[in-house]
Amino acid sequence: MDLKIRPIKNNVFFIGSKDADRRMFDELIPLTQGTTYNSYLVKGSEKTAIIDTDYPKKLEEYKKRLEENNITKIDYIVSNHAEQDHSGGIPMLLEMYPEAKVVTNAKVKDNVMNLLHVSEDKFIVINDGDELSLGDKTLQFILAPFVHWPDTMFTYLKEDKMLFTCDYLGAHYTKHDLFADYTQELVEAAKRYYAEIIMPFRTFARKYLEKIKTMDVDIILPSHGPVYDKPEWIIDLYADWVSDNVKNKVVIPYVSMYDSTTMLVERLNKKLTEAGIEVKLFNLVECDEGEMSMELVDCATVVLGSSMVLAGPHPAAVMAAYLTNALKPKFKYYSIIGSYGWGGNLEGTLEKMFTAIKPEKLDYVVVKGQPQDKDFAKIDELANQIKEKHKAL
Repeated sequence: MDLKIRPIKNNVFFIGSKDADRRMFDELIPLTQGTTYNSYLVKGSEKTAIIDTDYPKKLEEYKKRLEENNITKIDYIVSNHAEQDHSGGIPMLLEMYPEAKVVTNAKVKDNVMNLLHVSEDKFIVINDGDELSLGDKTLQFILAPFVHWPDTMFTYLKEDKMLFTCDYLGAHYTKHDLFADYTQELVEAAKRYYAEIIMPFRTFARKYLEKIKTMDVDIILPSHGPVYDKPEWIIDLYADWVSDNVKNKVVIPYVSMYDSTTMLVERLNKKLTEAGIEVKLFNLVECDEGEMSMELVDCATVVLGSSMVLAGPHPAAVMAAYLTNALKPKFKYYSIIGSYGWGGNLEGTLEKMFTAIKPEKLDYVVVKGQPQDKDFAKIDELANQIKEKHKAL
């Protein structure tokens, strides 16, 4: 049990925890190396604040950390977002520090009251741009809805130029002590996190990135992953991800029951690769959805491959189409390829999944049974179609 608190700068401390062994987040997102729950202590000359708390399963450790480090008085608990991996420690902190008030916006207040049963008289409700003095330090609150809940906000420590961004700009990453290591592994973790958490709200993410660019920020402190003492590093990565730019890349999620669809996928992969197009294949029976989501961030085209089950597509392909639609990546084109045995509507069900995104439809290649030369010729035509579309980007 790690009970250390870590100084960041000028009486600002990291008091959160690492959970390197956790392997699933929200019962949905695979974690390759766990995550962190970042909680911060800000000591002003007159008042002391905690910015975000800890995950419910880590509260025993969290409490001991505060006690072992003689944190005897807390005036404010700033809650940037109501989800329990950030707000879960609020009831415990109010028991430890009964004079403390929860400082947050109206939406977080409503959510925390419902999720954690905190009484209404414990809140101080702020609006966008409001400030709170800690004496020689000033907290300014910036409403930032939909990165990634409608209640999300940032907190800016004006004198120290520190921006607490909650889930925004975070990463499920634990191979660091406190500050970012700026490795390729961190790039991949941050991109994966963006894909799974932030990408569905790309337009909002772009809006708030532009706002951050106008601010005087020396350190970015998210609620998961490392602290960025080189803020331009993560800002530059997000600038690419939230833009409309795509890469010369095709993502092919597929499932094949008797290898007929696999034969089509392999032929398409070969032709696209020969054309100089990067291809990412994901066998839906065994793939990590997080890795697939990460590749969806900047691909230009998605090709869904599926076998038929009864009279429709394989459920794994339906799930892939649903996930792709829900994440709202910026790809421009899509196609469907696959094989069936006796009949049905493989492509119709899949294309109807795209309700939130509207990529351009390319030719479909859906064959009966094992593909023949004429079917491979259609795959070759699809590869050429993708090649020409990518040239025009």
